[in-house]
Amino acid sequence: MKLEGKTAIVTGASKGLGKAIAIELAKEGCNVVINYLSDTSGASNTLEEVLKYNVKAFIYQGDVIDESSMKEMVNKTVNEFGKVDILVNNAGIANDSTIEDKTIEGFRKVLDTNLIGPFILSRLVAPIMKNNKYGRIINISSTTGIDTYYPYSLDYDASKAGLINLTHNLAEIYKPYINVNCVCPGWMDTDMNKELDKDYIEEECKNIKLGRFGKPEEVAKVVAFLASNDASYVNDAIIRVDGGEK
Repeated sequence: MKLEGKTAIVTGASKGLGKAIAIELAKEGCNVVINYLSDTSGASNTLEEVLKYNVKAFIYQGDVIDESSMKEMVNKTVNEFGKVDILVNNAGIANDSTIEDKTIEGFRKVLDTNLIGPFILSRLVAPIMKNNKYGRIINISSTTGIDTYYPYSLDYDASKAGLINLTHNLAEIYKPYINVNCVCPGWMDTDMNKELDKDYIEEECKNIKLGRFGKPEEVAKVVAFLASNDASYVNDAIIRVDGGEK
């Protein structure tokens, strides 16, 4: 298996993309730390699925913007597994509304979770990775951070654009031993999009060359590739996984 003996932390892994990523890494032999904020049942289900692949794993409840909690999670990971090889900064929130209805507090919360959280965790794991002369940091951004803008999601879009920029800078700062890459999914068939109007989904699918929303597993496989030695020469890359969205 490509990731046998490796250890990964996946944030926001109780459902959606994070859950699919945790499971895919486990399939490849990776030990997994399943971070979540509030969905204990979902995190437990992810753990159950991960353990089917005869790897080691544990769940950790903590907010990615709480530096002391994240430090504790990283320390527990090192105590359990001896190292951190892979960090997947997946945790994210959205708060769609008109600009008039957005509050400064709400805007800041989106930026904190989607951008400051990855900064906190990357800085925490980097010394461990540098000491081992091996590391993979994979940030989960979005095509909305590149060129598919949604005015109702301007705070989300701004946070994801910032995450792309953070990727570039971290790749420069942590070279040559830590590869830092960014995956940008397009429309995904996840809980976050379950409430979208059916007609709206149909219209959006017309702008996707493959004519459908993506599956979390399709993103997870790209992440697993980036986490593996097969991607040893992939660094500072921004990879779209969007079915050919325009």
